[in-house]
Amino acid sequence: MAAWLMRILPVWSRVRLGSVAGARFVSQTPSPGAAGSAAVSGLSPVEHSDDHGHVEVSVYEKNRDFHGFHKDPQVDVWNMKVAFFFGISVAIVIGGTFIHYLPDHGMRQWARREAERLIKEREAEGIAVLDGNYYDPSKIILPSAEEEK
Repeated sequence: MAAWLMRILPVWSRVRLGSVAGARFVSQTPSPGAAGSAAVSGLSPVEHSDDHGHVEVSVYEKNRDFHGFHKDPQVDVWNMKVAFFFGISVAIVIGGTFIHYLPDHGMRQWARREAERLIKEREAEGIAVLDGNYYDPSKIILPSAEEEK
């Protein structure tokens, strides 16, 4: 993944800079001789008109709290609240419940129950809970010393 990022990073930076290289940036601030600071309201928005003389007004001019869901401000706010409720609240609650009730990954709970059962069984029989030998030494068949040579 890191090697891929190292390969693609120089290409991506050239693409982004290449699209901006031909742009001309013009300052919107008043000349230094003017008193006061530049205000956003001092900038006039560009108004486009169509063939019939109707002026296109930006949605942000009508509704400063525009969220992008609808042109009507009340419907826009309601749709935004519904979208965030279902998108965040319900997703977190249902997603968390789904993850909580997933099956036992790696059988960890079963392994613990089995270990507790074996401990109780060995304590009842009087056998040591842990033994130094993993396999029962009486069941291992070793070659004789003569067979090894």
